[in-house]
Amino acid sequence: MNKIKRIIRRYFGFSQREVNGFLLLILLMVLLTAAPFLFSILYQPDASKHTAASDQRMLDSLVAQLEARQPEKGYRSKYNFPAVALHPFNPNELTVEQWQALGLPKYMAQRILNYRNKVGDFTYKAELGKIYGLPDSTFRKLYPYIQLPEDRPSKYKTGQAYVSNTTRPAWNNNRYPREKFILAPFDINTADTTKLKQIRGIGSKLSARIIKYRDKLGGFHSMAQLKEVYGLQPDVVDSLVKYSYVRAAQASINGLSLNKATVEQLNAHPYISPNVARAIVAYRQQHGEYKALEEVRNVKIVSQELYDKLKPYLVL
Repeated sequence: MNKIKRIIRRYFGFSQREVNGFLLLILLMVLLTAAPFLFSILYQPDASKHTAASDQRMLDSLVAQLEARQPEKGYRSKYNFPAVALHPFNPNELTVEQWQALGLPKYMAQRILNYRNKVGDFTYKAELGKIYGLPDSTFRKLYPYIQLPEDRPSKYKTGQAYVSNTTRPAWNNNRYPREKFILAPFDINTADTTKLKQIRGIGSKLSARIIKYRDKLGGFHSMAQLKEVYGLQPDVVDSLVKYSYVRAAQASINGLSLNKATVEQLNAHPYISPNVARAIVAYRQQHGEYKALEEVRNVKIVSQELYDKLKPYLVL
């Protein structure tokens, strides 16, 4: 042991007290590592206490507890519709209390009023079924008593195509009439956030990001540029390509003037780095105004690839 202590002192430069502490620490680590193994050897549970019969009794007890928690037949969902006397009503005239008299909970009645205040009056029966959280079973019971047209008024069909059920409601497969929505193609360079959010997968953030990138570019000249928008997934890009387009005339493209744009204006474009912007302006100051767009290729750091990307946005 003394030889081991001398080796440790010589190797680590420890004092005698430090060597003793070091060896004690190693001993504790060994004991802690071996503790589970020693415990399993010293503690051996009595196997006689765990018989097949006792295990079976335990399982039977658990099964009984689970069966006691299972819902009985005739279980009602959280959207319980009380049995109330229904009567014809206009959903645009009811108050919260009157909706509650029809069997709706207060929070759902308030949600209907909020929807009406924000979107406007209901114009046809199926529109009430769009209220978030309103169960189909509840809507089916209310449907025959709603004093509104069954079809969407024709003035709502402009710009979009709808297919609606023109016959009286037939509750087949527990479904009420739903409209098939077909989105009309739109110009990606004039679309606002409301139009973009009609594409599945595009919310408020993505729609704002698309418009912000479009404004920085000066407008999209190709649908392939949508892949450059950060966070836009491939399936969303495919949907945009399907439902939107870029006009061939490129009338909506805002050009960058090679002879008038400042370094800051050039640098604001997503394709132009600060070095390229300074180089374009420096070349103009040294050689005079650009006579043709192709002259920007004379700037050494403007590659052919960069020029091809910038060309739709450059003007003299």
